[in-house]
Amino acid sequence: MLIQTTLPFACTPRSVRHRMLPPKCVLSMSPPSKVRRTHSLPPEKLEVFRSLEGWASKCVLPLLKPVEKSWQPGNFVPDPSLPFEEFMDEVKALRDRTKELSDEYFLVLVGDMITEEALPTYQTIMNSLDGVKDESGTSSSPWAVWNRAWSAEENRHGDLLRTYLYLSGRVNMKMIEKTIHYLIAAGMDAGFENNPYLGYVYTSFQERATFVSHGNTAKLAKDGGDPVLARICGTIAADEKRHERAYSRIVEKLLEVDPTGVMVAVGTMLEKRITMPAHLMYDGEDPRLFEHYAAVAQRVGVYTVNDYADILEFLIERWRLEKVEGLTGEGKRTTHIWGTCTHHSKSEPRSCHMVTLLSSQRMVVILCWRAYAEPLLQMRKDTRERTRGS
Repeated sequence: MLIQTTLPFACTPRSVRHRMLPPKCVLSMSPPSKVRRTHSLPPEKLEVFRSLEGWASKCVLPLLKPVEKSWQPGNFVPDPSLPFEEFMDEVKALRDRTKELSDEYFLVLVGDMITEEALPTYQTIMNSLDGVKDESGTSSSPWAVWNRAWSAEENRHGDLLRTYLYLSGRVNMKMIEKTIHYLIAAGMDAGFENNPYLGYVYTSFQERATFVSHGNTAKLAKDGGDPVLARICGTIAADEKRHERAYSRIVEKLLEVDPTGVMVAVGTMLEKRITMPAHLMYDGEDPRLFEHYAAVAQRVGVYTVNDYADILEFLIERWRLEKVEGLTGEGKRTTHIWGTCTHHSKSEPRSCHMVTLLSSQRMVVILCWRAYAEPLLQMRKDTRERTRGS
């Protein structure tokens, strides 16, 4: 089984199939959907999560930060309560700092922000997992407490990036807001099957991916002369790292109590191929928007095919999957899946030339996120017409 690593965000056949197309095209272009498996967690395994509630309270919830000790977006952006002239001076200073950052960098930062802004989708999905969902909306179960508090911490990420991008004057907020609207309305199918085993394997990978991505945008901002934006991205990356530790810790504990269940979950998610949360990104015109965004992220070094492979290897090593004992036949049969994945991830040429070619030739498709988008949108239409004619 071959992991798709042509593009860094694993734009897989499933993500292509579920891509949000223009309304007129949905019925005519979408292939027949397959029957989805839902609620795959056996009833007897619900008890596993009930039995781990005490452990989760002691070992997972402490990874959350108290609200009064947490940073807030207002810590990093100009204070609107300042006298007008002082506030405008701070906005001007912010804009001056961003002048030397490339358009490609801003396109990737916008894509990261849009991904963060789709938090309502992610919270909904995590709250649909059997055995750990919030049954009342205010449940005191540690699983429910974690999900609500995790969402509250994550909510600051999109708020902060959005405010900074708005004040920078470098982006077209209306087009960005339209893309966010489409993305949240589209939803997300990561193949969890309402199964917390699958959900926690996925979130372990995804949180590390966002840690890597925000960490790299921090480095590029620092190199580009904006230390404040570097601190913003670094602070967000630190949150993602802490969340990754929580989800990885849950998987580690599940390995202790149900090694076969976890091994099957890892194999299942890798067979489905890890799809990044914003794979249904759409701006109203380009049905391949996410692929193009991912290609630019590869080009500037924010999130690459190498990062995807490294995360797989990191988690396999962290969970010591090669040394797991007590597996049933079903669990043993899944070991070849992640072994094959890491082998191909390391041995493939990674098609970097294709990624570079794609990002250089088609970057115009996401220039609508830049300020002064109207002439750029016309450029995109002209490019599309030339492509059709050739």
